[in-house]
Amino acid sequence: MTAELITIGDEILIGQIVNTNAAFLSKALNNIGVEIVQITSISDDPDTIKKTLEEARKRADILLLTGGLGPTNDDVTKHTLTDYFNDQLVWYPEILSHIEALFEKYVPTPISDSNRAQAQLPEKAKIFKNQIGTASGMWFEAEDVVVISMPGVPYEMKSLMKNEILPALQEKFETPHIFHKTILTYGLGESVIADRIADWEAQLPSSIKLAYLPSLGRVRLRLSTKGPNPDRLQEQVDAEVAKLRPLIADIYYGEEEDEPIEVLIGNQLRQRGQTLAVAESCTGGAIAARITTHPGASGFFLGGGVTYATAAKTALLGVPEALIEKEGVVSAAVAKTMAQGIQQQMGADYALATTGNAGPTALEGGAEVGTVFVGLATPKGVESFRFVMGNNRERVIQKTVNKAFELLFKALVVKGE
Repeated sequence: MTAELITIGDEILIGQIVNTNAAFLSKALNNIGVEIVQITSISDDPDTIKKTLEEARKRADILLLTGGLGPTNDDVTKHTLTDYFNDQLVWYPEILSHIEALFEKYVPTPISDSNRAQAQLPEKAKIFKNQIGTASGMWFEAEDVVVISMPGVPYEMKSLMKNEILPALQEKFETPHIFHKTILTYGLGESVIADRIADWEAQLPSSIKLAYLPSLGRVRLRLSTKGPNPDRLQEQVDAEVAKLRPLIADIYYGEEEDEPIEVLIGNQLRQRGQTLAVAESCTGGAIAARITTHPGASGFFLGGGVTYATAAKTALLGVPEALIEKEGVVSAAVAKTMAQGIQQQMGADYALATTGNAGPTALEGGAEVGTVFVGLATPKGVESFRFVMGNNRERVIQKTVNKAFELLFKALVVKGE
């Protein structure tokens, strides 16, 4: 079973927004055994939409469209699909009542005729009510091809997909089971890892595929297989992982299971009833932002500070001016003192601190671009670690964040501190 994703909107083509919908849909469909053959982004233009549908119908069994279902004149998807399928728009009283109720409860401005018109939908389509928005989902069928249109607003699309579309697809189509297991590694590049596990990879059964997924400071190893028996698939992959783990024991940080490392850290700390605080300089709050993106962070994360200026390190964290003058603001000693300072102030079990020069220019009399120190305070003491992260400011910051999480995860899980 194959699918093509078609995202509609000029805002995607001009780079105004990132196409996160495609990533979500790809994963959701893959999880139910539907293979994505192509992802296409197009403009809000009726002729372009029709031409794209004609071409996509030759490639895939299911076409999923997102975008262009709003109440304004540039939202043309509904009208284009109605015309394409030789259909007509009719009023759906239940949808109209739903839209009016949403406005009455949540929108301070009066409802307009254009908003009400969103309850006019194709007569022949199967309609999915959008529980959290005004743009309904639509399901068309023609010549054994299913065309599904959903709103482009990510949280509305995700709600429709999870609660309505996926169950409907699973009811209509019989698809194979797909099983993935992702191993999380930190500290080595993909080519080094590939050399190390070459013999193991060579003996993998042909039904199991290995993918290297590198990013800043880490490499994920994803094993994938598919077939009719989900229990058998997991047994086969687990057997291969058991052979792999001894080969990467020093860089193995667990099985990701779709969870980033900061979530794994949070899980560890919550299970132990322990807490974390951060003091950030060169990362500018990026560590705290990554942590608090995920629900439940308040169960372990106490907070911290962005002590960017030298004076802030002294005033808020108690880093002595004399130490900064002697060692430099980008130094092991300052990183350690920052970590200890925030640990004590917040009463945290663990603390992370960052200080470095992310660039683009070298500090006068100080560290070269890319030089970073990460301080880690644990219940057993405090350490600092020096890294040289390159000369691209954005990459330096992100690599430092990843390295900080790596160090903390290693302390929690590998060293058991």
